[in-house]
Amino acid sequence: MAVAISRRGAVEPFHAMDILAEANRLRAEGHSVVSLAVGQPSDPAPLAVREAAALAVRNGKIGYTDSLGLMELRQAISRHYADAYGLDVPAARVAVTTGSSAGFNLAFLAMFDPGDRVAITTPGYPAYRNILAALGLEVVEIRLTEEGYLTAEMLERAHREKPLKGVLFASPGNPTGALIPAEALKQLVEAARDMGISVISDEIYHRLSYTGGDVSALAYGDDVTVINSFSKYYCMTGWRIGWMILPEELVRPVERIAQSLYISAPEMSQIGAVKAFGGSAELDIVRQRYIENRKLLAEALPRLGLPLAAPMDGAFYAYCDVSRHTNDSMDFAKRLLAEAHVAATPGIDFDINEGNRYLRFSYAGSGEDVAEAIKRLTRWL
Repeated sequence: MAVAISRRGAVEPFHAMDILAEANRLRAEGHSVVSLAVGQPSDPAPLAVREAAALAVRNGKIGYTDSLGLMELRQAISRHYADAYGLDVPAARVAVTTGSSAGFNLAFLAMFDPGDRVAITTPGYPAYRNILAALGLEVVEIRLTEEGYLTAEMLERAHREKPLKGVLFASPGNPTGALIPAEALKQLVEAARDMGISVISDEIYHRLSYTGGDVSALAYGDDVTVINSFSKYYCMTGWRIGWMILPEELVRPVERIAQSLYISAPEMSQIGAVKAFGGSAELDIVRQRYIENRKLLAEALPRLGLPLAAPMDGAFYAYCDVSRHTNDSMDFAKRLLAEAHVAATPGIDFDINEGNRYLRFSYAGSGEDVAEAIKRLTRWL
């Protein structure tokens, strides 16, 4: 019997997950592996989040919610924008999603049709490119300069070559951690509006900015779609819970698509997430450790012949140039794991054309892990 396989399934693998699988295999064999591969906090969600979810489980209160999410959580997210950004974002424009990944799916499906051209940046998070391609959209990759962020001029140049329907950018970015300065972000959003390009702003690393404050693209207009998540700052990766802030005209289309694709985000995770915004006392301790880990890597990597390829403004990543040691970052990452038992992500995840020269280290783990990884790297190199 023939098995149908669509061309849409022929997207690139997420190599970070392949590296993680091999690291887990080595651990299962009894090896001591230090993983700086995956962007996942090593700390648990705040205690109040866990207690609220546990109470919901004990009460048996786990079921479907409205597709846009629990109103209590949508209102908490609305208050967060008032408290953190001074922005008035009505709860009616908030959609709760099954992680930011579902947010990207919903945004792409609600905003674009097959064949539409959507710009992303290179290097950038590989799931953007893979999801867009799987949905039949034309991916336009705009290569970043050493500043590390997308500018209005870059977007205008790409649009002149052939008109764009949308643009997606992140600040702080993955894999570089680079921030878009406030004035440059304003110019970028306004330029996109003038050209009729719809904007999606990935803000999942907000509250993890170290060289400047968080500025949401929403500050420059209600026609921007913002995607965020409880995974990073809030340490809730496995809870699979995120959110979108939508222009009013997109709320109902997103709701309709979500009803069929997801029904709703997990209610247990939503109940816990309501408490997340009150967990800053615990979470800022974690953030301080990221700052310390960042300093360790910023000092060690250039000394080891692994210069930083972009400023480490935010998130928890160091994107470094390994071309002094190799011209194949995938092979380099595999050997680093096999021989030194340090896991890192090859740059080809983030940049198909030039990623062979780069490696990404995540410093979301413990200080001990980062220090040990530096020791092993020093011996290995």
